[in-house]
Parts: sequence; C-alpha cells; structure tokens
Amino acid sequence: MFPDQSDILKVVSFKTSRSGGKGGQNVNKVSSKVELIFNIDDAYFFTEEEKTRLKAKLASRLDTEGLLHIVSQEDRSQLLNKQRTVMKLIAILKAGLEVQKTRKPSKVPKAVKEKRLANKAVTAQKKEGRRKPSFD
Repeated sequence: MFPDQSDILKVVSFKTSRSGGKGGQNVNKVSSKVELIFNIDDAYFFTEEEKTRLKAKLASRLDTEGLLHIVSQEDRSQLLNKQRTVMKLIAILKAGLEVQKTRKPSKVPKAVKEKRLANKAVTAQKKEGRRKPSFD
C-alpha cells in the first residue's frame, strides 16, 4: 500500500534558493526555487524489498549518497513549487514501485498456421503460372 502524503513529508527535506526566469525584481529577493531531497533508506513505510526495487529502478536519478533530488522553479510562489516537488516525488515513487507482469508465451493458433500455408500455396500457384512452359 502506498503511503500518505503526510508520511512522505516526514522523511523529506527541502532546500530553497533564488530561481531565474519570470518575476522581474521579485526573482532577486525571493527564494522560490525548491529542491526536495528524499532518502530511500529513511523511508520507514517501505519494506526492504520495495526499497531495493526503488533503488534499482531509480538508479539513474540517485546521487552518490543514494539521495533523490527533485527541483521545481516553475512558479513564482515557493509554496506552489514545494507542492509541485511533492507531487513529482509521489509520481516517481509510484512508477518505481510498479511491478511488470511476467509475459506468458502463447502458441500460434492452428487456424493461423493453416491460413498462412494456404496463402503461400496461392502465391506459389500464381508465380508458377507466370513461368514459360517447358517441353520436357
């Protein structure tokens, strides 16, 4: 079962800084850029199996210390950017915990094989009819 947003907020830390982009002079005085830092090992609500699955699937997104960093600086509001990073984290964790179904190999139906062979025979007849007759 996936944890609540309140549980996730207990184990993440936030860093804020000044962001670029739209905002004019507001950009120079307000720290609206938010960086969320999530440590998979600190997540008490995941089992060890889920933690290893997350580490394997998110290996390219983790830094050397095993921390997941998510940054948002799209809005002028720090609060909106904070909410955005939390939503991104939840989406990433859900995708990371998803288990793919194992593929069950299936047989080619007998009717499909027979239809293919019949088409081959028709094509062979067609091509045989195009040949010059030989008088042997």
